[in-house]
Amino acid sequence: MQAEAYVQVHQMAPGFTRDQERQAFDHALDLLENAQSLPSTSNDAMEALRFCQKLWGFLIKDLSDPANDLPEDLRGNLISIGLWVLRETDAILAGKSQNWKGVIDINRTVREGLAQ
Repeated sequence: MQAEAYVQVHQMAPGFTRDQERQAFDHALDLLENAQSLPSTSNDAMEALRFCQKLWGFLIKDLSDPANDLPEDLRGNLISIGLWVLRETDAILAGKSQNWKGVIDINRTVREGLAQ
């Protein structure tokens, strides 16, 4: 799966670039946008949500690392966003929410921030 490849590449290359992070978000957004009209129990929807969860899980871990050179307040804000995404994707997977738009919008906003 591509999420696992993303994590493996980052672990092997600590200098993971913003371009690679943008590519991971692009992939997550493609998956989420294609799956949002499907039942949350479909394979494509579950793949999209799980990819998004793995991406944010990885980012939260990286942002929590004291060696991360982003300003502390930015790291904290991104971790909070990531935790929200994880809760929302869990709720969608559990059939308790259909907030695909919110998840997509947040991921798009973060992706656009990486482009700057």
